[in-house]
Amino acid sequence: MPATAASSRPAARQTSTAALRFGRLAAMGTVTVVILIAGVWASWGSAQYVMLTKGRERGTVEVERCAGDVCSGPYTPSSHGSVARDRVDIEHTVAVRKGQRYAVVVKPGTRDVVRSGPAGVLYSWVPMGGALLLAAVVVAGGLRRTRFAWVLAGSGVALLTAAFVTV
Repeated sequence: MPATAASSRPAARQTSTAALRFGRLAAMGTVTVVILIAGVWASWGSAQYVMLTKGRERGTVEVERCAGDVCSGPYTPSSHGSVARDRVDIEHTVAVRKGQRYAVVVKPGTRDVVRSGPAGVLYSWVPMGGALLLAAVVVAGGLRRTRFAWVLAGSGVALLTAAFVTV
């Protein structure tokens, strides 16, 4: 009987090692997916208005004043059915400067606008770029998939760099 007990220990050790490896892969895979979904969710809040412009009010805003995290100015329509407004609000970021004119899309039912065009599209996807970088760390460290991690990191850096250059 001692020979049987001795031979079953390596099999039990292999089983527990396989279970731990599967648990690590499942947990880190779940964390990676959650990070990427959060990046899409955070980006889609403004990207939907910039990317799906059919039927939306488009025009330009000339920024006259900035206070806190909001800048405002008059809105001049450029799309059919859009109406001029004395004042619309745009988020005050590094991409918005007082005295400049920007192409924008009006969020339906509000006086809030978001930048449109290539700069607006790339800027709206900046949270996804950060999520790609964070997911790359999890993939490299937790999943030990370094090639895929480099692809994720490269995609995140490319997105953030393109947004920085266009804005």
